[in-house]
Amino acid sequence: MSQKPLVGILMGSESDLPIMKKAATVLDEMGVPCEMDISSAHRLPDKTAEYARTARERGLEVIIAGAGMAAHLAGVIAAHTTLPVIGVPLASGALHGVDALYATVQMPPGIPVATVAVDGAKNAAYLACEILSIKYPEIAQELNRFRERTREELHKLSAKMRQG
Repeated sequence: MSQKPLVGILMGSESDLPIMKKAATVLDEMGVPCEMDISSAHRLPDKTAEYARTARERGLEVIIAGAGMAAHLAGVIAAHTTLPVIGVPLASGALHGVDALYATVQMPPGIPVATVAVDGAKNAAYLACEILSIKYPEIAQELNRFRERTREELHKLSAKMRQG
């Protein structure tokens, strides 16, 4: 597997970083190199479009985009690339992420964005790993190990609760 980033993580502003860092942490645990940047669909539209247009030639294979409020970042990226784009609607503003969820999931035909739950950056990273596992067997193995560890932990917790 390449040491160059395979996943790009973008966010609309610095305030999104605490949630979006969770995606980077998961990718790091899975051994998947990634890059992170801030690129607002509204305040930096040229940078956002350029990032998406050049992503494939730079070696990226999946893009995760997190934004709150109007949340057009994932859609703008998807409009400029045919790479898989995973949108993370972020809880913010008066509607606490519901507006971001609708804006991210309601894409026009031909410009899909896979969408996870509000603040679901971890699941976005796991989904990116599942997409990459088609090509990279070592990522598939890491996903299997992660799921097995999760099952073991839950069995242990279940046994502990039954005992006491």
